[in-house]
Amino acid sequence: MATRTRMTASERGEQVLRAAVSAFAECGYAATRTDEIARRAGVSQPYVIRLFGTKQNLFRAAQHRVCDRIEEIFRAARAEASPEAAPDEALAALATGYSVFLAERELLQLLLHGFAASADPEIGDQVRARFGGIYHLIRELTGAPETEARRFLSTGMLLTVMSAMRVAGPDAVPATWATEILENLSTEGD
Repeated sequence: MATRTRMTASERGEQVLRAAVSAFAECGYAATRTDEIARRAGVSQPYVIRLFGTKQNLFRAAQHRVCDRIEEIFRAARAEASPEAAPDEALAALATGYSVFLAERELLQLLLHGFAASADPEIGDQVRARFGGIYHLIRELTGAPETEARRFLSTGMLLTVMSAMRVAGPDAVPATWATEILENLSTEGD
């Protein structure tokens, strides 16, 4: 007879956080209930609260997961590019990396739900700080001037929204307007 191995508190916390990412990505902050997260994680609702304190804390932890992933992708993409790369080449490397994030549908949706939940002061403060941190990271990694970093971030947000609508990316639903936008994106700055 096989024996079950008990998870550590850290492993169980990670399991709850993964379930929260999935639930919040699907339903957003307001519509997601902690008992649904508990069900997905295979634990009790009081245990979820014991681990994270509040639903708000759990949502903030999930938002950190998203931003950490974006930063990880950008750092890895920059590490693969030449150390002497000009800002435009470094931005191109980050753009290639960001396409990895766009394929991670749950994280993409959760990022957008974070923006939507930013009316809550504690969530909004964190989301704004992390988004600003990503902007500064882009500048730091690429040496790009403000205008280029802003254009890069704007294009990334457009692609994020279009990917969430499923008019961009590998599972894109055909839309003439989206094709036109995406074609123009690839020729801007040429």
